[in-house]
Amino acid sequence: MSLNNVKAAIVTLGCKVNQYESDAMFDMLTSAGAEIVSPKEGADVYIVNTCSVTNIAERKSRQMLHRAKKLNPDTVVAAVGCYAQVGKEELEKDPLIDLIIGNNKKKDLISILETYFKDRRQDSEVVDLSSGSEYEALHVSHLNEHTRAYIKVQDGCNQFCSYCIIPYARGRVRSRLMEDILKEIRELTENGCREFVITGIHVCSYGTDLKEGKELIDLLEEIGKISEVKRIRLGSLEPGIITEESVKRLQNISQFCPHFHLSLQSGCDETLKRMNRKYTTEEIREKIKILRDAFDQPALTTDIIVGFPGETEEEFEITRKFLEEINLYEMHVFKYSKRKGTRAAVMEHQVSSQEKARRSSILIAMNDAHKLAFEQGQTGTDREVLIEEKLKHSGENLYVGHTKEYVKVAVESKEPLENQIVKVHLTGVSGDGYMTGNL
Repeated sequence: MSLNNVKAAIVTLGCKVNQYESDAMFDMLTSAGAEIVSPKEGADVYIVNTCSVTNIAERKSRQMLHRAKKLNPDTVVAAVGCYAQVGKEELEKDPLIDLIIGNNKKKDLISILETYFKDRRQDSEVVDLSSGSEYEALHVSHLNEHTRAYIKVQDGCNQFCSYCIIPYARGRVRSRLMEDILKEIRELTENGCREFVITGIHVCSYGTDLKEGKELIDLLEEIGKISEVKRIRLGSLEPGIITEESVKRLQNISQFCPHFHLSLQSGCDETLKRMNRKYTTEEIREKIKILRDAFDQPALTTDIIVGFPGETEEEFEITRKFLEEINLYEMHVFKYSKRKGTRAAVMEHQVSSQEKARRSSILIAMNDAHKLAFEQGQTGTDREVLIEEKLKHSGENLYVGHTKEYVKVAVESKEPLENQIVKVHLTGVSGDGYMTGNL
């Protein structure tokens, strides 16, 4: 297979899984002889790894696809991923889109492109994911950015939350074989990667479909045995995976980062029921206590949706008080957005845009206060920081990286520090989105 002299650009929208899959497509394209160029250039092939989590995400995906043709009318525009999966019929009507490549077909990207270059006809490569498909075998061996790598370990979701289209876009849970994951991580350590973020569409489900009987914690322990791995970080977690036993095992993995992104969505039990979430606020309290008892100042973060259909002022106030009580490091606050094809989109008592904006502003203000308090609480402590880059806009020799808790830190050094783990004494909180510190 050869795409010699072909210039290709990749635009990635959406989640960490999409970033991993874009990295894998980057590998495929370069191995086939293509040259990867900036999306701002007029590429011969323009790939948009799309997102479909909200109607807004789909609109942004369409905008990026159309922008490609404006840059170069002769470019081959390929819609790839979640929006290609669930919006196939709509995309097929769009004359500006040449290729539609759904999930579980990204592995065939090179052969699809080669076929297109032969006959120049619009093509749709989308398979039905509603029942058991195999895990799509993608692989990453090299990254331009050496410090941190996203490692996709599973695909699909069986949860069917009432606001979410992802089970339809990604299909049922499919786990990646452990030996393939470990092989990929070893290769990436040889190319300089130090930190590995273990991610998936519903990463807590890892292993539930495999005959080996292995779970996510078993995988993390095996990754921890690779001495070249300096850090292991988890993506978004469901509270149910946090148990006394699993957390004790995490404590024994020296590279594990105590940064837990708990996907809560609401702090009100009635709202959680309408969302079809599988836990209660009392369970969340118990899980948070387990984590805070086990780790020294763990960073706990979350996603919260405000203005979900039927969320009354009383329910929002319950959520607000709950979030004030559990006092997380950081909250990503989203205003509920209708997603066509989900149960929530047709629920009664939709909340007005103005009310969603008001509630969002209240929680964002809370987030800012909690984040500042957490970082001030870290001031005066010594932390290991994995340096990622030198600040380009600064006249000083400032290098930035993250602690194990994923707190962003800037430190001054006359010597280059990229991709090194250094001990830093944290001195304060700057107004530029990072903490300051001294070596």
